Order: sequence, then C-alpha cells, then structure tokens
Amino acid sequence: MADTHAAAAGVGGSIAGFSVSRFSFARDRVIGDSQVRSSTVNLGVLELETAEGLVGIGFFQDLFHPLPDEDELNRVFAETVLPGIRGVHPASLVHRLARPRGGNNRLPPFNFAEAVEQAVWDLYGKGLGLPLWRVLGAASPEVPAYASGLDYHLSDRQYQAFFKAARGMGYRAFKIKVGHPDAAWDLCRLGLLREVIGDGDLVMVDANEAWTPKEAIRRLHLYRDAGHAIHWLEDPCLRNDFEGLRQVAEALPWTHLNTGEYLDLAGKRRLIEARAVDILNVHGRPGQVMQAGWLAAEAGLEVSLGNTTMELGIHMAAALPECRWIEYSFHNYAGLLTEPVRIENGIAHAPDRPGHGLSLSDEARARFHSPRVGDRHDRGPPAPIDLSEVD
Repeated sequence: MADTHAAAAGVGGSIAGFSVSRFSFARDRVIGDSQVRSSTVNLGVLELETAEGLVGIGFFQDLFHPLPDEDELNRVFAETVLPGIRGVHPASLVHRLARPRGGNNRLPPFNFAEAVEQAVWDLYGKGLGLPLWRVLGAASPEVPAYASGLDYHLSDRQYQAFFKAARGMGYRAFKIKVGHPDAAWDLCRLGLLREVIGDGDLVMVDANEAWTPKEAIRRLHLYRDAGHAIHWLEDPCLRNDFEGLRQVAEALPWTHLNTGEYLDLAGKRRLIEARAVDILNVHGRPGQVMQAGWLAAEAGLEVSLGNTTMELGIHMAAALPECRWIEYSFHNYAGLLTEPVRIENGIAHAPDRPGHGLSLSDEARARFHSPRVGDRHDRGPPAPIDLSEVD
C-alpha cells in the first residue's frame, strides 16, 4: 500500500522549469465601464514544466499598460517565484497554506500569483488524468452563461448589434454597463437593449462603483418605473462600503445585489457578515474562488463568477452548486487557444481534457507573439462578434 501511495504522489513529477511568453494586439472593440476603457490585449502566458515533461499553463494580463519585455518577465519570475516552487510537486502546491508576514506580505509582480496557481492546478489535473472540474468535485461541466458586452464605450449602433448577435447565438441573459452621470443615458441603453432582445430574458446592470448608495437606490427606481425588470444590480457603490451596500440591498427587494468581485477573501467574508450581498461574485484565483464559494454556502448565498482569462473559471463555476451564472464577454483572445471553452445556446461547457484543457495554438504563437515593448499587432485573433462594419 505504501508503494502505491508513493507512486501516485509522483505522477507528473515535480516542477523543473518554466517559460513566460508575451502577446500584445489590438482588441476587436473598445471595452470598459463607467470608470475605465481598454483597447489593447496585453497578455502574459506562463508555462511550468515538470521533470516528467508535463506542461501546465497560466495566464496574466494588464488591461491598461504593456507588459515589460519578455526577457525581463522571465528574469523576474526566475528570481522571485521559481525558487519557491522548483522541485515541488504540484499536488503539494494546490493546497499549500501560507501566512505571509511583515515585508513578506506581498504578491509576486505582474500577477504571477494567479498564473502560477492556474498552471499548478493544470498540472495537478494532468497528473491525475482528470479535467479540473472533476478534480474540484463538480457533477456536471455545464454552467449557464450570460452575455456581457463591457459595452459602455460602444456607440448605440454597435451596442445594439452586439446584443442582437449574442441573442442570435442563444443567450437569454444579458449584462450591460450603466453608471453614466446622466440617468437618461442609462435609460436609453436599457431601451435599446429591449429593442433587440425583447421581453422575457434576464437583464443585469453593472455600475462599477459609480454611485453613492442613495443614487443607486434612485437609479433602480427610475429603471423600474420605466418598465425595466432588473435581475441583478452589480457593484453600485464602493466595494468596502458594507453599510451602504446593505442599505441598497434592503431598499430594492425586487432585484438582487451582486457584489464582491473586487474584494479579497477577507473582504468577501466581511461583506457576508454585514448581510450586504445577495449574490456573491467569487471572481479570483482558483483556490480563492473555491474558498469564497464555501463561505457563501455557509451563509446560504447564491454565487456568480465574473470574467476569467480564457474563461478558465468555468471549472470552478461548475464545481460550486450555488453558482447559477458565469460571465462571458466575447474577448477575441480566446482565438489564441487550440480549443477554447465551448459555449452553445447560452451554456458554457468545461473542457473534458485533463487539467484545465486550455493551450495556445501553434498558429497563435507564430502570429501574435510580441517579445518586446512596442511589439503590437494591429489586429488580434478573430472576434466572436464582429463590429468592424458597424458605424
């Protein structure tokens, strides 16, 4: 029996090496909300290799600024991250408990932490020969997806074309950006959405912390008085204004308050304790997502999962029974993958391949690799929804 356990622990081997690749290209559309906008994909891809030749992949990005040169990314990773994981089996890392203190209480630069965690879970699943959703305990790989436009900076025509196309693909739930200084703008966008999707589908709104609690309550009353049924209101005011968020939730019994995306695990716990959330957004690194899901389950709360790079979060969403929705925002960077996450008729399907099942295609490596700052391709992989001919 001991020999069997030893053999199982060695499946896949310990981490022996790594590489970091850099990609940069223009987005198919300007994305953003009431606070920010972004027109370029700045993506880093981390690959960890074990002594037995398995490769795990993780992703990191900067929405607003180019990543440093690839040589610099590799140098920093080798100096700051690799010493802590080299020679360690992925199975020993996925549940490792650390208690950073003092000057050591900091994250690795360039969001390497999330990429490492994704790559380690990928290796762990590959070593077991199981897809990640099964490793995490999911009974089914399917999760309903809602269409999210990140649409604040689109023209009215682009906005309508986007959501009309999404509905034609089978989506029946849609999230739009609100939070304009002029409430009439928000009402106009809700009306334009209704024109292309009709009545009966779910509509969510996301203000990205644009309002005070009182303004959030006023806006949702305006929407309701105009005949718009809102399934959830997302991030109406400051993320750590727990008392204000509780006031919003209590004042709007006909809709759900979705928040928590911008909070770490400790913040999500405080949010739940303040009774300031109806649907907890468990967005984050794989381990933290699962921990947040457990916190929500203890409180009897529904959860949702926001955008994750390459939709990798589908595995965690499938594994959380309280997760009713995963966000899909039609990023064209999914075109970098050999096989992206499949979404049909508004249902996202976690890959059934070992690990998280996502890998870069050889064509993407050849066409969109951008080793140095200033290397940027004018157009990225094909977009799921093409707005180039609109306006």
